[in-house]
Amino acid sequence: MGGPGFEHEEVYLGADKALRSQWASNEDNTVESPGTVELECVSVSSLVLWCGISVLDFVPYEFLLCCSICRALVLTIGWIIFLSCFIPVHFLLKGNDNLRKKMERALVELICSFFVASWTGVVKYHGPRPSMRPKQVFVANHTSMIDFIILEQMTAFAVIMQKHPGWVGLLQSTILESVGCIWFNRSEAKDREIVTRKLREHSQGADNNPLLIFPEGTCVNNQYSVMFKKGAFELGCTVCPIAIKYNKIFVDAFWNSRKQSFTMHLLQLMTSWAVVCDVWYLEPQNLRPGETPIEFAERIRDIISVRAGLKKVPWDGYLKYSRPSPKHRERK
Repeated sequence: MGGPGFEHEEVYLGADKALRSQWASNEDNTVESPGTVELECVSVSSLVLWCGISVLDFVPYEFLLCCSICRALVLTIGWIIFLSCFIPVHFLLKGNDNLRKKMERALVELICSFFVASWTGVVKYHGPRPSMRPKQVFVANHTSMIDFIILEQMTAFAVIMQKHPGWVGLLQSTILESVGCIWFNRSEAKDREIVTRKLREHSQGADNNPLLIFPEGTCVNNQYSVMFKKGAFELGCTVCPIAIKYNKIFVDAFWNSRKQSFTMHLLQLMTSWAVVCDVWYLEPQNLRPGETPIEFAERIRDIISVRAGLKKVPWDGYLKYSRPSPKHRERK
């Protein structure tokens, strides 16, 4: 243990202790500080519609239509502001990478806030706000692609995500590339090795955006948690769990990609009353002596499931995309 890497190990250990100390001091959220978030992100339109829910017993169709138009207008204005700023920043500040990256991060957070406002989003964040540190990775349960948007409006994460076609794929290859996001294709076996290498490289960089992974590998209905993939737990990093729980009273935020396109999913959210959810930034965890990555993944799944009130099930999320063999079903 006394080799050349020992001093670096001590540095990371000290950073981990600082992170745990920050989390512990802010766990009850009784004191507001730059590293602590305990607030509700409610747009002006959210406030108006929220009041309307409590005072109206009967809502005419015209009112709902007007609300949907207003939300679409909010998102349109957001895109106009975002693109008018992002394009000049991206192309004119190429000689100043630090300033460009900082402004691009802020702009990505801004457009995500407009998306949340267009759903009349009411989001409550609990715990210390994520910060940029080397050798750490954030993991969260996964209900919809909007999980990323809700988390991104507070912190510009670099997320690992399935490559999508259409306008979502265009955003992935242009705007989201600017915050260091990593894409993969499930059908390409060679992508796994490439992604693993990129994850290790990204997690070592002190100036990189915090890395966000959804280890379930697919969207789940926010009532259950399926088995976590072990890749995020083999990086030798501190793992910071995030629990996300949606309130289904106003809309079911689950996205079933086999039955609905993401565009239709967004339209469903924009024509609902509100997207209401809680986000908990939980205590950072490290691999224990003698613990395997699979056991580590299960321990983190326990922590997230308990906090979000999810039922753990021994299912692989990829069964959603491929039918198990008859032999496998008989064995189960």
